[in-house]
Amino acid sequence: MNIFELLSSKEITTEVALIRLLFAMVAGGMIGAEREMRRQVAGLRTHILICLGSSLLMMLSIWMPQTVGLDKGDPGRIAAQVVSGIGFLGAGAFIKIGNNVKGMTTAASLWVVAAIGLTIGGGMWRASLITLGLVIFALAFLEPLERRIFPAERFKYLSIWFAESSMDREKVFKVLRDHGIKIQTMDASLDIGKGSTKLTYLTKIPEALNIESLFKELRKVGDVEKVKIEENL
Repeated sequence: MNIFELLSSKEITTEVALIRLLFAMVAGGMIGAEREMRRQVAGLRTHILICLGSSLLMMLSIWMPQTVGLDKGDPGRIAAQVVSGIGFLGAGAFIKIGNNVKGMTTAASLWVVAAIGLTIGGGMWRASLITLGLVIFALAFLEPLERRIFPAERFKYLSIWFAESSMDREKVFKVLRDHGIKIQTMDASLDIGKGSTKLTYLTKIPEALNIESLFKELRKVGDVEKVKIEENL
């Protein structure tokens, strides 16, 4: 049998297993290498191991009914457990930084590389190859387009201290809007003894924000004592 027949064979032999595992290793390695180059928490080895493991388990679920002589089996049972179990690894890829969550794309890549491994183990090499190409395209080439259409933003707290109790909130809103800052929630507090006011906004701030310009414009909206941007209060 040639390599394509081995990849799509319904009978799991040593040669079939070897070719499929090598294919799984290459597929997982290609996706993992892209994640590794971007210094993500799950990189080359993690993606290779997941793709190899899911491919092996898929072949096992096909091989077992053949070995014990059963005419009917349910190869999907082990595959279903792989899909459920990969969620635990995906959760480990998340990193919470203040109000922001990093690692969602890597968690998705772990999930899809497990799916690729399952399809390789099941003999669907054409679907695996197509999916691999689409995943590499999405990870490596769509990010610049995504950032151009949807500029990167981060959740941050913006606090402004005013020396007096009265301030023009509309001017504050205008300055924030002009700098591309989106307000999610607002809190206000008044120090009666000092007569000062503090406004705290949970905002979505563009990563390309010109902080110097923002601070300069905020100083014009009133008697501003202090401005602070932070991840956590």
